[in-house]
Amino acid sequence: MEFELEYNSERTHLIIPEYGRHIQKLINHCISLEDRGERNKMAKAIIEVMGNLQPHLRDIPDFTHKLWDQLFIMSDFKLDVDSPYPQPSREHFEEKPDALAYPKSASKYRFYGNNIQIMIDTVLTWEEGNLREALVYTIANHMKKCYLNWNKDTVDDAVIFKHLKELSSGKIDLTSSDEVLSDSSKLYRKRVITKQNNKNKNQRYKKR
Repeated sequence: MEFELEYNSERTHLIIPEYGRHIQKLINHCISLEDRGERNKMAKAIIEVMGNLQPHLRDIPDFTHKLWDQLFIMSDFKLDVDSPYPQPSREHFEEKPDALAYPKSASKYRFYGNNIQIMIDTVLTWEEGNLREALVYTIANHMKKCYLNWNKDTVDDAVIFKHLKELSSGKIDLTSSDEVLSDSSKLYRKRVITKQNNKNKNQRYKKR
């Protein structure tokens, strides 16, 4: 007895492997049909099978449109049938996406993070008043906390005010202010308590 074995290395490449080789063979057979009516009938049947194979995608908007696009893609854009949607082109899918801009750090003080710079830019758009002043000192306290996370020791308020002035391009100047930020020990203690609480939660989860 002789058996004809098919090895994956000898098979044709699957364009979308998620649908399997049988769906690919059905599409290849659909392409070979000479009668357009038969091709349309078989293409609709293939779409129904593809939909049954991907039930978790039915909640996605334009689910059927996506299936037809995948059908044309798996046919290597050779399938000539009447689609209810515009047929995609090879050039559209082979077109390279626009290059994304590389994210830049807000400043040389990376330990503050980009959100601090966003908060500073936002507060500068506010009108002068109590709300703006309160937000400025909230930002300064948060900067002090970020600094302690990086330095893990202590920091003088004058250093925070200097950095704040630099990050705001001199528009927020608290260097001559008599206000005092939160004590370093309190900020550091809050961080330690938070870590301890997270550790306790993880231990309780492991016991469960």
